[in-house]
Amino acid sequence: MCGCPMKDAVIILSGGMDSVTLLYEYRERIALAVSFDYGSNHNAKEIPYAQLHCGRLGVEHIVIPLSFIHQYFHSSLLEGGEAIPEGHYASENMRSTVVPFRNGIMLSVAVGIAESRQLNVVMMANHSGDHTIYPDCRPQFVEALGQAACCGTYNHVKIFAPYTDITKADIAKRGKTLGIDYAETWSCYKGGEFHCGKCGTCIERKEALEKAGIVDNTFYGE
Repeated sequence: MCGCPMKDAVIILSGGMDSVTLLYEYRERIALAVSFDYGSNHNAKEIPYAQLHCGRLGVEHIVIPLSFIHQYFHSSLLEGGEAIPEGHYASENMRSTVVPFRNGIMLSVAVGIAESRQLNVVMMANHSGDHTIYPDCRPQFVEALGQAACCGTYNHVKIFAPYTDITKADIAKRGKTLGIDYAETWSCYKGGEFHCGKCGTCIERKEALEKAGIVDNTFYGE
């Protein structure tokens, strides 16, 4: 009898630090990785990294277009790199980067895919640093949508969000033990040729890597 763990999960994989770490940490359980192209400034930079890591680990990867988000939703994340504010996530102006109910939409699609493939878990890589400005990353949201997913599917799909109460630095420390090269991930919301080094995600990235004791090999075009 095979002692290998059952592959029972779909992961939402952006190609950023957090979801790539989740991919490596739980790779034995992941049957499918899903990236969403919703027209953000940085989708074109993130998704190739998602593809890279899935190819390396032998995990099936698909990209689902959500073009209606770019068409109908309002967020500086959808309006070009020049619209992205600079500064720390604690700053009030960072709220402009919120894409309304983005995680709710993505999780709903992923739950539907999980049920269609008879998989029982959807994984997401939100963390405690997201709670300040992103309502659909908070514990209450994850719990509520998890209950809805369980009630709304025949196989009672569960949402698994193990990083909800830890920091990005904690995630980076896990990635360090897993041997992840974070230079092969993307964070910057401006989506330029290089990380800008000044937007909230770039600053958060720098701080997390420093706190985790990881040499930051990211090239910043500051």
